[in-house]
Amino acid sequence: MDDHQMNRREFMGASTAALGAASKINLLSPRPLQAAPRGVPAGDKVRFASIGTGVEGCTIMKAALRCPGTEIVAACDLYDGRLTAAREYAGKPIFTTKDYRAILDRNDVDAVLIATPDHWHARITQDACAAGKDVYCEKPMSHTVEEAFAMVDAMQNHKRIVQVGSQCRSSIVYAKAREIFASGALGQVTAVEACLDRNDASGAWVYPIPPDASEQTIDWNQFLGDAPKRSYDPVRFFRWRCFRDYGEGLPGDLYVHMLTGIHYVAGITAPPLRAASMGGIFRWTENREAPDLIWTLFEYPNFRLSLRCNLNNESPAVSRYFGTKGTMEIKNDVLTVTPQDTAPKPEGYSIQGWPLKLRTEYLQEWRKDHPEPLPGQYTLIPSAESFEAPPHYDYQIDHMNNFMESVRTRQPSVEDAIYGKNTAIAAHMANYSYFNKCLAMWNEGERKIQTA
Repeated sequence: MDDHQMNRREFMGASTAALGAASKINLLSPRPLQAAPRGVPAGDKVRFASIGTGVEGCTIMKAALRCPGTEIVAACDLYDGRLTAAREYAGKPIFTTKDYRAILDRNDVDAVLIATPDHWHARITQDACAAGKDVYCEKPMSHTVEEAFAMVDAMQNHKRIVQVGSQCRSSIVYAKAREIFASGALGQVTAVEACLDRNDASGAWVYPIPPDASEQTIDWNQFLGDAPKRSYDPVRFFRWRCFRDYGEGLPGDLYVHMLTGIHYVAGITAPPLRAASMGGIFRWTENREAPDLIWTLFEYPNFRLSLRCNLNNESPAVSRYFGTKGTMEIKNDVLTVTPQDTAPKPEGYSIQGWPLKLRTEYLQEWRKDHPEPLPGQYTLIPSAESFEAPPHYDYQIDHMNNFMESVRTRQPSVEDAIYGKNTAIAAHMANYSYFNKCLAMWNEGERKIQTA
């Protein structure tokens, strides 16, 4: 190999390593909560009710209470203990019930937060919109494809605000990633990958069952709803994500978070074209239908996406975008962009089988077309650059405040039912492929998933 070429490659590699190690770190600035510091007039206060006050229900209730100009007035759940928890988190006496329709009948409720099992999302959202209430619905938005379209219709026909609860849509980190992606700095992005893993019983939804759980403290028949009838089973009630009658498993719980971020960053406004899933139940084998490992390859028009959720090994939550000019990585609340070295280089590998005369002529011609820069005209290889959210930044608060601002201003939600439909369908496609052992294809004309 030509000595000049070897030295240049070594220099470029060393420069890249040195500059990459000294990457620039930028601290992102959160968007101020729009209702602060001016305060909220009494007439602009959003009075909300929580429907479903379990794990996520209490989490989003607390997030709503941290937003300026909000007030909780009611809560609904099917388990007595959760109603007690709701009153405790509210910090004041509130109306509680096991019948969500009683919430929708109240004149003092402007908006509802829905954090029920997936199979109840559509019905409650439709009823709430019809009752003139705005809706914050936890992800995945729907339990089926048909429900997703029905929820879009409810939002549009009743002119209500509907926001889906996948919070990274309001993250300042993902907003910066979207800006970088749109700028073309990454070049042509053809591959994206992401993973979100857990390694404990809680992550696998094997939650402890409260000692007072019984048919006397739980409205079992209401929980079932349109799901197949069966005898009371506290495992199904408290660990519902493990069962297909009520939840969408890992795609509905964790894929949707990753899909929301990727759709936002890449400007995706439709479901993927195809999906192929593999996985299995390896460790959490009791009382479960949903896999504890699933890996899915999605086909989008301009790139391919690989998603993984593994409940048997903890690793950092990360997404990566691979472009011809650079790689962008989001790991927790840190975004890093690492440029690729795309400077022109003479071929060295494949010409080793050429005669010396031809190799020499090729390199001479290449140098003629790519003269060395004059002293002082060298261009440094760009270094990696990182963007980080400040300490204690909580994008759940931003996301909930975005909803409350939409309720006040009647401006469209940042993550409405159409957005939620697209990510929910992708999750449904992943499950369709896994459980049917096939390649799933989205048929937009017929609005259904089918075997490719």
